[in-house]
Amino acid sequence: MYKKAEYQVIKSRLEEPRKFIQVVMGARQIGKSTVVKQVLNELSLPYRFFSADHVPTTNSAWITNSWAVTRSYMGSNRLESIILVIDEVQKISNWSEAVKKEWDDDTFYNRNIKVLLLGSSRVMLFKGLSESLTGRFEEIRMTHWSYKEMNECFGFTLDQYLFYGGYPGAATLIEDTDRYKQYIQSAIIDTTINKDILLDCPINKPALLRQTFELGSAYSGNLVSLTKMVGSLQDAGNTSTLAGYLNLLDESGMLCGLQKYSIDFARRRASIPKFQVYNNALKMVYSQLTFQQAILDRKAWGHIFESGIGAYLVSQAFIHRFEVFYWRDRNDEVDYVLRKNGSVIAIEVKSNAEKRTGGLEKFKALFKPKLALIVGDGGMSAEDFLCMNINRMF
Repeated sequence: MYKKAEYQVIKSRLEEPRKFIQVVMGARQIGKSTVVKQVLNELSLPYRFFSADHVPTTNSAWITNSWAVTRSYMGSNRLESIILVIDEVQKISNWSEAVKKEWDDDTFYNRNIKVLLLGSSRVMLFKGLSESLTGRFEEIRMTHWSYKEMNECFGFTLDQYLFYGGYPGAATLIEDTDRYKQYIQSAIIDTTINKDILLDCPINKPALLRQTFELGSAYSGNLVSLTKMVGSLQDAGNTSTLAGYLNLLDESGMLCGLQKYSIDFARRRASIPKFQVYNNALKMVYSQLTFQQAILDRKAWGHIFESGIGAYLVSQAFIHRFEVFYWRDRNDEVDYVLRKNGSVIAIEVKSNAEKRTGGLEKFKALFKPKLALIVGDGGMSAEDFLCMNINRMF
């Protein structure tokens, strides 16, 4: 079975002496549970695995009971150490307080119970971790599968990856368009919105949230003002409401609005957002074009190409903790600007020879980036770019 890079990280953390709660977080359907089970099956340490998937959210005692079962198993088998794994922990009300109580109790009584938590809702996980578990946990961030992973595991070509995205569960369905789109819609989009966002966040207009996602995903890779969006959406709302919904979609690993790169923070906040999906499957599920039609449509493929590169960048930004912007000054623009620890990288995505790259030169003159490169026609190939370690560029 294929092993993602996070396999070694999780394995090494669980082999270390007990010190921190390990929290594996990331979007839905990217293989978090699978890679954890791979690690558990190869470790010599005993473990107990619990999933909150079908547990009522109000059953706050469930976590305490899971811990009690683990302690009992450890004692009855006279084990020196054991691993406790709780999947979808964020679904339980007040989960972080319960975890803190049990973790601290183990620490006080020197019980060697190593804890691994998994969760698909970054919104609820971040909230619980910051409120109760500060100083007690480490994050292991996972994101959508890269081109290299989809190629090695499923034989995806570059064009297939850019069109169908990086969801392993959908990889075997691409020959049946209707079945593929149904999987993306039901297993990922509907589940994330209904279970991860609406379940925990006060949303006054659920229909508007969904419309924001659908429109933003369809326009991934494009600049669209929130004021213009308000006028095109059926449900009434305002720009502040849309901005709040966009933030929730961003925290759920679905859709973000990139800000314009500027030294002035206020100008960044006031800029028109550039919509960007975290996985191109979320964009293409709303497209009427088939894979073959998209490749033959030069203009449409240019948008798909740019959105696919952007999806890879924002997904990597989540793992490696760098910022992603765009830059524009009148007719000059740079598709993506990356920043980390004061270092700036400018990236222009060029899907055909007709696209101008004058904006890159102007950006270099104004901001003196550490690196400026073209991805695509006339520059680094998309295959090479999507296989490189972006974090090493900084």
